[in-house]
Amino acid sequence: MMQWEQLLSLRKQGDRNKRLRKEQDETRLGFEVDYDRIIFSSAFRSLQDKTQVIPLSKTDFVHTRLTHSLEVSVVGRSLGRKVGQQLLHKHPHLSATHGYHYHDFGAIVAAAALAHDIGNPPFGHSGEKAIGEFFTTGKGQIYKDKLTLSQWQDLTHFEGNANGFKLLTEDKEGAPGGLRISYATLGAFTKYPKASLPYKPTKKIADKKFGYFQEQAHFFNEVASELGMLVTSAKGEEKRYARHPLAFLVEAADDICYTVIDFEDGINLGLIEEDKALEYLSKIIAQRINTEKYSQLKHTKDRMNYLRSLAIGSLIDEAVRIFLENEDAILKGEFHQALLDASKYKAQINDIIDISIKKIYQSREVLEKEISGYKILSTLLNTFISAAINYKNGNENNYDKLIIKSFLSEYDFEKMSTYQILLEICSLIASMTDGNALRVFKKLEMGSV
Repeated sequence: MMQWEQLLSLRKQGDRNKRLRKEQDETRLGFEVDYDRIIFSSAFRSLQDKTQVIPLSKTDFVHTRLTHSLEVSVVGRSLGRKVGQQLLHKHPHLSATHGYHYHDFGAIVAAAALAHDIGNPPFGHSGEKAIGEFFTTGKGQIYKDKLTLSQWQDLTHFEGNANGFKLLTEDKEGAPGGLRISYATLGAFTKYPKASLPYKPTKKIADKKFGYFQEQAHFFNEVASELGMLVTSAKGEEKRYARHPLAFLVEAADDICYTVIDFEDGINLGLIEEDKALEYLSKIIAQRINTEKYSQLKHTKDRMNYLRSLAIGSLIDEAVRIFLENEDAILKGEFHQALLDASKYKAQINDIIDISIKKIYQSREVLEKEISGYKILSTLLNTFISAAINYKNGNENNYDKLIIKSFLSEYDFEKMSTYQILLEICSLIASMTDGNALRVFKKLEMGSV
């Protein structure tokens, strides 16, 4: 059974000794430093030009990945604090002996939620597929024989969550150990605490995807060991773990926001009829809505703001209830579904997601932009990888030299393995904004700025 004392570790990458909560400066607590470091990172700033629903949209209504991440973080903080209050009441030694406060839980979840999309490629989730398919069916197939099965799986199933863990922990941003995020926050960030292989799809939520690349496997094992995360893999298999309990809250914050706010975006954009809002949200907000106040709101945007705030509040309380009722099972690694999948509102949530898929995610504008994304990303991958591999092998031409000098000068490809080159370039391209990827594509294809 996992223990909260370990799960709330303040240790950071590179620390030789454990850090204790009661030794922290009360004006700038360790977990709050995690939030600060993430929000000032270049990887987080790039989210301002990655749209949440409609790639490359110029519509003011649409949320970017940055605004979505900030909203998820706010919801995550509320979830963490509400859960933390109850946990400290149930486990008073966490406060009395170890000095934890309820806002520590909120700070961990808020920081992990802030970073939850930090590794996602441009052009939405189709960006992940575009990178993976470059290797499975595109020009990247030629590298298969040069990689292990696990390395190949990392690339053919390129995962934004794993890339996020890489960005948070790799030696960049001017310091070894990446952003030096606390192990507690890294654990809460990792919704899928396993490597890409063995690939065993199960009904367990933690096995749905993977959370780190082979290159980071050793360090993640160190993080999991420090936190006391339970090993769930069979003997002799690549290690996989039960989730850090607070990862369930990070996931719930994301689920709440994309369910309600993407739905709101669809209505504000005119993709979904406004009368669907009250119809689909009615059961979720039934105990909270003031019908007189609602009827007095004159504009769609105002009515949607009101309904959205009520729905988010209801779902926060619901997620907290489910977490607390299942705390023991979660700590034992025996709770295997997303919190909202256990919700009494599951049917309503599924109805909202279904209409969002039909009316928003599969709208003509989204599909057209995703098609463009495939072309853009495959062109960048082929150009950058070819130049880097040719350079490593000593047979680069002048065009390759120009590409490296213009876009890849910070990398020392001669010292990298083929896998490292491929992964670094995939990560570089995944870190691009929608706009920057388009601009680089235009330069490569047409020589335009």
